Amino acid sequence: MPKWGYSTTILDPTKTAKASGRELRVSPKHATEICTTIKGMKLTQAKAYLQQVIQKKTPVPIRKHKTKVPHRRGLEQKAYAGRYPTKAAQKILQVLEGAEANAEYKGLDTENLKITHTSAYPGMKVKRYKPRAFGRMSPDIETLCHIEVILEQTEAP
Repeated sequence: MPKWGYSTTILDPTKTAKASGRELRVSPKHATEICTTIKGMKLTQAKAYLQQVIQKKTPVPIRKHKTKVPHRRGLEQKAYAGRYPTKAAQKILQVLEGAEANAEYKGLDTENLKITHTSAYPGMKVKRYKPRAFGRMSPDIETLCHIEVILEQTEAP
């Protein structure tokens, strides 16, 4: 069994809570775009945003792989392409709720939590083969995804 670490190490354990989802069956591209969008948000704001994405009311701006991706109503001015990656949003919401539960267990104030670090990167590749016509086979490769979330308690306004 592999030993997983986090991509950031400079943390104050008394003010932070972290959670990760490993080898999730979501698209690393979509998960990366969602993670860059919710980074810096308050926890309640990010959870509401992900619920809106799951209900297909608010699009996620696509900034990196945007060739032939259409415009969506409700995008911010910096991005012209957007999508509704509902599966990735559900998995990231589960990881966020896990981080919130970890923060509650540590005794942190859940009203003042801010997302300081999110990352999504490709994991293991699942290799399969599909039978095709005339006795041939085609590869069917699925890339799994790792998602990390770190919450930090901020000062009350």
